[in-house]
This record gives sequence, structure tokens and C-alpha cells, in this order.
Amino acid sequence: MNVLSYQIADGIDIKGFKNSFRAPVHFSDNDEIFYVIDPDKFIYVFKYGVVSFLNYDEIKISEFIQFITPFCKNFSEFKLSEEFEIETGAKEIRFGFNKIEIIKPTTDIFRLIILNVSQSVALDYYSEVTNTLLIETNLQTQYLEKKGRLNISGRSLKKYIGRTLNLKSNIAENLYIFDSPPETWENEDLNRIDIGLKRTFDLQVRFRSIQESLQIIKDNFELFKDIMQYRKSYVLEVIIIILILVEVINLVIEKIM
Repeated sequence: MNVLSYQIADGIDIKGFKNSFRAPVHFSDNDEIFYVIDPDKFIYVFKYGVVSFLNYDEIKISEFIQFITPFCKNFSEFKLSEEFEIETGAKEIRFGFNKIEIIKPTTDIFRLIILNVSQSVALDYYSEVTNTLLIETNLQTQYLEKKGRLNISGRSLKKYIGRTLNLKSNIAENLYIFDSPPETWENEDLNRIDIGLKRTFDLQVRFRSIQESLQIIKDNFELFKDIMQYRKSYVLEVIIIILILVEVINLVIEKIM
């Protein structure tokens, strides 16, 4: 069995899509919907732009993505994706490279596996966005080093700060890297699978790396903001001094006259 997960957009309208797509729902909330199409076929849709499939061929996947496109925000043709293999009938739970072996398959186990694969794809997406912001920040720091001034307007700087804060909020809201689903609290096998998958995908390590990069970006932008405020304050002081000098000169001229 193969799990295929795709990052197809910045976000998906879960409520709108749920009202349009008719299929048996195993689990749903405001953030995600898990469909049981057949006993061995599943679709998982997440509001942060990921759709995942178990036992679906490329044609059916393409048809589904075409159907869900109108509910996507900033749909992307060049999709990030991840493939993961599930083997059933094993004597014990084992983890391999892009593979898990399970003893007895259940819908909850499949859902948990697909969830972790989807989180991995989402991390790839957030990592790409973060790296883009980091590159843009580095260009500004290099310019500052060479020229001794910034090459960015106050408006653009505010937009960068807003993008960084929104990205941090989206990651915190959408990724459950440190939180396990409630089902794992009462089921030993589910808990073991969840922990093992998080290690297999290095979810926590990758999550921390993104958070650290975002903190660097935020710190740099805060520094840029302080520099720009200092520059504005300096210009304002110069203007005030010039105005005072002009007033003094006028007084001197009046006395002379």
C-alpha cells in the first residue's frame, strides 16, 4: 500500500469542499477531513493545503486534485509531494526508510500514518517559504555590510515582518509535531506508530530548524526597523536644527536692520 501526499496550495476551504464532495467521512473538523472511499482506499484533506491518498493511482489523484482546485487558495501546479509505503501482516511493528510494517491494519492506523506523511510534506513547504524569506533577509544584511545603509523601504519592511509573523502563526496552528492525536493516548500500538513515524520523518528536528530560521529572520527585520527609525530620528533632528538656525538668522537680520 502506498501513501501519496501533495502540497497543492497555501490553503483549502475545508467547509466549502466538504459540502461539495460526497463520500463517507470517518473524521472531520474545521481543519481536516478523512474520507473512507473503500475499505482500503482513503483520502485526507487538510486546510493548510495538503491532500493525501492511500491506494490511489495517478489518474484518480489527478481527477481529485482537479475537483478540489476551486477550493484552494493560491493553487500550485508544481506540487511538493512525498511517498510512503505500508506493509501489512508483519509479526511486529517495524520502521524502515520511507516504509512501515504493521501487524493488523485498521482505519485509525491508516489515518495516523497518512497524517504524519502529510505533516512531513507541510514541513517541506514551510521550509521552502522560510528559506525564501531567509535569502531575502541575507541580501539586505549583505547590502548593509557593503553600503552601510539599507536598500528597503519602510512599507516593504513592514510587509516582510507581516509575512514572517503570519508564517509563524500558520506553522503553530497547523502542525501537530509535538502533539499526538487523542486516539494515541489510549492505544499502545497507535502511540508507538506515532512516535516511530515522527522519528522516521525527523519531524521535530525539521520543525525546530524552521522555527530557528524564522527567529533569525524576525530578529534581522527588527534590527532593520530600529535602523530605519534611527535614520528617521536623525533626519528629524537635522531638520529641527536647520529650522532653529534659520530662525536665529532671521532674528539677527531683524536686529541689524
